[in-house]
Amino acid sequence: MNKQPSKITTFWFACLSMLGFLATDMYLPAFETMRSDFNTSQSLIGLSLSIFLLGMALGQLIYGPLSDRVGRIKVLMGGMILFSIASVLCAFAPNVEFLLIARFAQALGACSATVIWQAVVVDRYEGKVSERVFATIMPLVALSPALAPLAGALLEHQFGWRSIFVALVGFGAVLSVMTLKEPESANLEKKQDKISVQLRRDYQQILSSKKFIGNMMIFAACSAAFFAYLTGSPFVMSEMGYSGSDIGLSYAPQTVAFIIGGYGCRTLLNKFDSQQLLPWILKLFITSVTVMFLISVNTEPTTIWPILVPFCLLAVANGAIYPIIISKALEDFKNCSATAAGLLNFLQTMVCFAASGIVSALSAYGLLTVTSTMFATAFIALTGYALVVQARRQSLQNVQTA
Repeated sequence: MNKQPSKITTFWFACLSMLGFLATDMYLPAFETMRSDFNTSQSLIGLSLSIFLLGMALGQLIYGPLSDRVGRIKVLMGGMILFSIASVLCAFAPNVEFLLIARFAQALGACSATVIWQAVVVDRYEGKVSERVFATIMPLVALSPALAPLAGALLEHQFGWRSIFVALVGFGAVLSVMTLKEPESANLEKKQDKISVQLRRDYQQILSSKKFIGNMMIFAACSAAFFAYLTGSPFVMSEMGYSGSDIGLSYAPQTVAFIIGGYGCRTLLNKFDSQQLLPWILKLFITSVTVMFLISVNTEPTTIWPILVPFCLLAVANGAIYPIIISKALEDFKNCSATAAGLLNFLQTMVCFAASGIVSALSAYGLLTVTSTMFATAFIALTGYALVVQARRQSLQNVQTA
């Protein structure tokens, strides 16, 4: 088992982890242009994001067990091919209904990267090394919410919104080449049982873990708050009078904040245990969504800044919390790391899908819908933390008894 990943492997991890975010964020500044081009409603264009999240969720239930069974590289290559074909279909979509179908297929391809890079990290690294790898990759992932909308706005301005999906085809091709150069990390020799028997055993092991469920709920809550904002902010900012370029630029401060949180966490992990840091990071997250909710209830902002500032604090919290909770959620499942990663991301993404769907369906209520949905995620995060604490106490009691 390697002590640290090489720079090339780290870059591969980062690109894989960014794929889903790029496919999510890159076309956000073009929402209004696409709505006008297709002569459709805000809700249907917003649904293209929600349905992408649904595809990301469902696909990971397939890719996780499949890559545990036949290997990471083969499954990942299949996902990249599907992603590229679906991106071409998005680029040439004649209407919004066709776009929604193509976006669902695009998500099914993209989610292979999301689940498999996490599984490879768990395959190859352990303990604090694994946490530091996640803490290194997550801030790099944060570049996508800033760079992707800016790149998308530039492409849309110069070549039209369809060029955004053509660019994603190229990114998928680059990832395919990099993937072919990486060695297989899955242990395939022990997979002798029928896949149905193996899955039943693996899911029973995973879902019976309070540690897994608790960390998953925290991960889901933090991500859902983020996606609720992503879904609603383009329309909220358009109503405030911002252009597509302005909307793209608005994602830059949150990206800097996410990077600060991620690398701050990486530094703090050298001095403190991750479980000492977790409650303080959660307090920052809950404070942020509460402030955003109170602002939207008590005032009617005419600019995005009163909302963007606390959202940047939320981004700091998310940047710090993701490496901790993902590593902790998966660390007990070396025997089925991709299945566990797939289930983790499925459950997390389903909560994101619900949050995004609520914001899309109630988009007429604007900012209040966005912040109310984000505020609701705080209660999910608190419930998850309670389970994490219970699991830790149970583990300590088992050690003391033994």
